[in-house]
Amino acid sequence: MKKSKLTVTRTAAELAKALGLTPADGAEIALRSDLNSKIVDVVRRKGLTHTQVARLARTSRTRVTAIMNRNTKDISTDLLLRVLYSVGYTAKLKFQKAA
Repeated sequence: MKKSKLTVTRTAAELAKALGLTPADGAEIALRSDLNSKIVDVVRRKGLTHTQVARLARTSRTRVTAIMNRNTKDISTDLLLRVLYSVGYTAKLKFQKAA
């Protein structure tokens, strides 16, 4: 049986390249990961329950739980932004020329 080669990546761009995705996909992965990390951080720091966050963001507790568990495959970027805003934060984009 052939052994699989282990690939370690440290950035979203490296992950996208390892998976054969475009640099644009890597940028999207990075953005969504940053949004998710900030939401998890703020919710934990404020001591909010999943139910409280769901009410604030007008979404289901199931979706909030998925976000908190970093299972955002079926979660839109729009919803991530809405949840972030509902817990008192906004996102600020920084534009730069792509490499």
